[in-house]
Amino acid sequence: MNNKKQILEGSRAIALTVNNIGPDVISAYPITPQTHIVEDLAKIKANGEGNYEYVRAESEFTAASIVLGASATGSRVYSATSSQGLLLMTEVVYNISGLRLPIVMTLVNRAISSPINIWNDQQDAMAIRDAGWIMFFAENNQEAIEQHVLAYKIAEETKIPVFVNIDGFILSHCYEAVEIPSKKDINKFLGKYKAKSGEYLDTKNPVTIGAFMAPNNYQSSRENLNKDFNASIKKINNNYSDWKKTINQKCKKNDNGLFEYTGEKKVNTIVVAMGSVIGTIKSALKNEKNVGILKIKTYRPFPHQEIYDIIKEVGAKNIIVLEKSVSIGSFSPLYSDICALNKKQTIKNFISGLGGKDIKESDIKNIIKKFNSYKNLNFI
Repeated sequence: MNNKKQILEGSRAIALTVNNIGPDVISAYPITPQTHIVEDLAKIKANGEGNYEYVRAESEFTAASIVLGASATGSRVYSATSSQGLLLMTEVVYNISGLRLPIVMTLVNRAISSPINIWNDQQDAMAIRDAGWIMFFAENNQEAIEQHVLAYKIAEETKIPVFVNIDGFILSHCYEAVEIPSKKDINKFLGKYKAKSGEYLDTKNPVTIGAFMAPNNYQSSRENLNKDFNASIKKINNNYSDWKKTINQKCKKNDNGLFEYTGEKKVNTIVVAMGSVIGTIKSALKNEKNVGILKIKTYRPFPHQEIYDIIKEVGAKNIIVLEKSVSIGSFSPLYSDICALNKKQTIKNFISGLGGKDIKESDIKNIIKKFNSYKNLNFI
């Protein structure tokens, strides 16, 4: 059924895509709403349909440590987590990026405790946004599928790990019509992963990774990571274009690996958001000719120049930043990044969807209608 439309649960679609990508090692610990992905991968392995080692772990910290170790020996690896699971593995998450290991992980976004809540928002992702991982956000399950393929290409080219973020339940448990890329197309795009000699642990060619570093060397290491991190923006765009060619699709204008702009050539207002809420925004504003929609696909590294250029191109005077996360005591994360671009527009921050709170089309329309009367910070 590869390369044919089929109705699949989002988690199932991701599991099938990961299997076609062909990791050597998978390790994860179940946590709602990520569990279906790794359950399906376990079943695929048990049925003899997956050519990978599936390693069970007793916690998310252990799962992250297992894929770290496997990647350090030159293997292609995969894991997935959510919410408190991500927080438990945070120490390892930072180690992975510092060791420059090309690990790909699905982050099924869910609210963090306390209070206990299993529904979707994006506060878990924001908790590790400075960990040195490239971060993709998907609007729908087809985009999530493609971002997983792209993630491996970018991770293995840059030696920087990648999170693919999907909204919990809204995408992970939603059934949509999707196309799973074939192993043939994926192999054509990715090729077989082979770590370079001297960059992984090998008893025949001993090397040291993660060594103790004095202050000057440590700062140089972080500078190099930051430099390569920012340089990955160009690679993300180029590889996105190459992937579209691989599956015989054309890149649309203002739709690339970094962002997608929907709307007229010139608009007065632009709405900026990430994830599945973009679908609601598009539906709510389909008849609004003077409002554009900017979907952020790549949140880290944040494509400041590219976003500045598109906002300038459409001539928006008002910017609405709608996000499912909050930075307690300060402006929210995406809003802060947008504000860093320039001060020419009126930019207002709207928080909604926390803990799974429904974001309705009427909410979007009211924000547009009452924009001038709102103040920062606005909980909708």
